[in-house]
Amino acid sequence: MNSHMASLFPELKRDLGAFQNQGVLPAEKIKELIKSGYLTAPQRLSDEQIQPASVDLRLGAVAYRVRASFLPGRYSTVKRKIDILKMHEIDLSGSAVLEKGCVYIIPLMETLRLPPEISAKANPKSTTGRLDIFTRLISDYGTEFERVQAGYKGELYVEVVPRTFSVLVREGTKLNQLRFILGLDSPHSDQKLDKLDREETLVYLPNDEPIEATISEGLRISIDLTGISGGKVIGYRAKHHAPLIDLSKINHYDSSDFWEAIPAPKSEGLLLNPDDFYILLSKEKVRIPPAYAAEMVAYDPSVGEFRIHYAGFFDPGFGYGNNDIKGTHAVLEVRSHEVPFLLEDGQMVGRLIYEPLLGRPELTYGVAIGSSYQSQGLSLSKQFKRF
Repeated sequence: MNSHMASLFPELKRDLGAFQNQGVLPAEKIKELIKSGYLTAPQRLSDEQIQPASVDLRLGAVAYRVRASFLPGRYSTVKRKIDILKMHEIDLSGSAVLEKGCVYIIPLMETLRLPPEISAKANPKSTTGRLDIFTRLISDYGTEFERVQAGYKGELYVEVVPRTFSVLVREGTKLNQLRFILGLDSPHSDQKLDKLDREETLVYLPNDEPIEATISEGLRISIDLTGISGGKVIGYRAKHHAPLIDLSKINHYDSSDFWEAIPAPKSEGLLLNPDDFYILLSKEKVRIPPAYAAEMVAYDPSVGEFRIHYAGFFDPGFGYGNNDIKGTHAVLEVRSHEVPFLLEDGQMVGRLIYEPLLGRPELTYGVAIGSSYQSQGLSLSKQFKRF
């Protein structure tokens, strides 16, 4: 551990061999990274960008419409690929429309100068996922999306593909978020997760009754097609050819102009159309203890040919509060792959991977930090009027 890292994480000096365990940096450590110049931007990072275990990233002043998605690969920068594939530039200093079905590469305001012990990974924000805006982080010489190698120094970019709605964005719009990881990746342990469930109770039924978590390569999540608490609507299907959505407008749009309510199916289940985008709900209410963060596996071919989650990060304290909330349902963004797929009530559709934090954050997910979905039921993104 170098001297800069030792000053950032003095509690780890006594255990330099701890890197066989992966640890996610909480908000306080992210602030120290910023203070030490490992994460910088021409416009100062604001406190509201810092989440309990991640930092929100901001769009820069220009977007590039490109002919195709890409990875730069180990021998190229993102800028070189943009120069080859660029169709035109879009000024984001005011505001601009990103058309659905088009691929955009946007330089982010934030840049990294990571120490060799820290890597990072990204995910779309919850609101981004619920609007079916497909986003992936790209870094220079990168060989995979959403991952930033330990020790990376350079610019960050985001690929943006609005899939269902055209959206209005501007410089400073926040579409994705970044987590920092100290140490080497370690394989997920179901044994540790089972122990955590016994200690904390990770899963509740809609009536607040605790149940034992189904654990197999993570905490298994199932789909609700009956309507929690007797509700008649079990989900929403996005309408084709809907109006433009300005991402800066909160509690503004009438959902009926954009979404079709899905009633509880009477028999066989819900048939997913590959051309459609769905908002559905988990049957379980889940909790993320304050000393942990979690990530939903977005695509798991073992449970079906569909993608269940675009925004995979779950913050510390989700469905937990001050240990006074009996879990929160996971809202699932669902899109079938290539072929129609029949979903049935209670079917396992995905899994949550829990990761320990390097210290409990002072603030956790909830009302105190302006979290939008702490006690959510079946809810659309924050741009739509509350029911």
